[in-house]
Amino acid sequence: MSVLNMTATELSKAYSEQTASPLEVTNQVLSHVAKLEPDLNAFRVIDTETAITQAKRSEARWEKGVPLSPLDGIPISIKDIVAVKGHACLSGSKTNDPDLVLEQDCPSVARLRESGAILFGLTHTPEFGWKGITDSPLHGYTRNPWNTKHSPGGSSGGAAAAVASGSGPLALGTDGGGSVRIPSSYCGLYGIKPTFGRVPHTPNESPYATLVSNGPLSRSVQDAALMLNVMAQPDARDWYAAADQKLDFTKGINGGIEGMKIAYSPTLGGATPSSEVSEIIDSAVDKFRGLGANITLVDDVFPPLRPLFEDYWKAGFGYILKQIPRRKWADLDPGFLALAEQGLSVSLGSYYAAHSERVRLGGKMGQFFTQYDLLLTPTMPSTSPLAETVYHTDDYDRWDDATPYTVPFNLTGHPAASIPAGISTSGLPIGLQIVGARYDEPTILKASRAFEAAMPFDAALKDLIERMEDR
Repeated sequence: MSVLNMTATELSKAYSEQTASPLEVTNQVLSHVAKLEPDLNAFRVIDTETAITQAKRSEARWEKGVPLSPLDGIPISIKDIVAVKGHACLSGSKTNDPDLVLEQDCPSVARLRESGAILFGLTHTPEFGWKGITDSPLHGYTRNPWNTKHSPGGSSGGAAAAVASGSGPLALGTDGGGSVRIPSSYCGLYGIKPTFGRVPHTPNESPYATLVSNGPLSRSVQDAALMLNVMAQPDARDWYAAADQKLDFTKGINGGIEGMKIAYSPTLGGATPSSEVSEIIDSAVDKFRGLGANITLVDDVFPPLRPLFEDYWKAGFGYILKQIPRRKWADLDPGFLALAEQGLSVSLGSYYAAHSERVRLGGKMGQFFTQYDLLLTPTMPSTSPLAETVYHTDDYDRWDDATPYTVPFNLTGHPAASIPAGISTSGLPIGLQIVGARYDEPTILKASRAFEAAMPFDAALKDLIERMEDR
């Protein structure tokens, strides 16, 4: 098997057996990225020099039998919206200073660096991560490796395109409205948004700070659990972070789901999935039934969120816009600018009314998970749109087409994952969302692993990566 096709778990085993080396793997990943970039446009930075230095140090540790962690020597890309020491953070925007080199990693990046991971590149995101597809005035369009006419989703679109194409087995993304789960669904990956506060993060003064969780994008459930083990370690810089529970997210992951009480909501809050999505997700739910879970079909769990949270969303953009000198507004994504200008007029009363609705929604979902262990929904109502699709228009509306299944659990802070459930007739992946009670990532991971074993998707991903290698 090509090392590009190996999961992090497989690579770690190969390193321990000395059948592969971190330097060999890193060199192949870097060559692969360079070959694919003209077509995929997934990376803003490819840090070859640092990656090679890290790989040589990792190789020496493995040769001595003293790796820092199972992620030692594993190439991992980082979304260009979090702080990475030695680089500017541009967040997809021309308005940020490319010469402002950061002196400190954010917590997730710091923990990954301490684990010995090879941090080899920064992946593209739409401006300030504002939308569920990945393009920006700064870098143009990022494309989906399954079909380059289509978007990989967003806002962790570069991260998903990288992992699905074989450019590293893992990527760090952020999720403030579905930004790990959306591209995972569109690119046939496993992605999990942890409970808010589970993974420490800084800086977190953004108006969206309490919506966002850093999470892994991977090709296997086990790999995501390994990455969470590292990222969920404590960091005193994050005032919002939960107390360290010293969990091993790989423990019990193969325990199965027999007897679990699982709710299935095809429409959740008034979403309208395509017939093909419905068919594939219904089949996935039947697989859960066959694995011994007790499935209950539930109606819309809550009312449509647009009337309650549209102003809340725009107000955050308005706050960001106020921090940008007016002379730079012409450099912004026109879609972002239009919504941000509307956000400037949102009243404090409207903002706090939405905040109160958010509290009520959180309480409702808290009660929901006293009755059920998990909730299943489609991740997305359809397959990925064309790369040039204009976001939040009649053609691709934020609330109806991009986030109807994902954003509720950013508002409530619940953990949620997307796992591949099938492929459409047009050859594009479709994901199943698995949501759990707050701080119950272990149950989500256990259910994900059971489903992955019953409906493996690795063959399709390996075939895709082989096609990418042959380009």
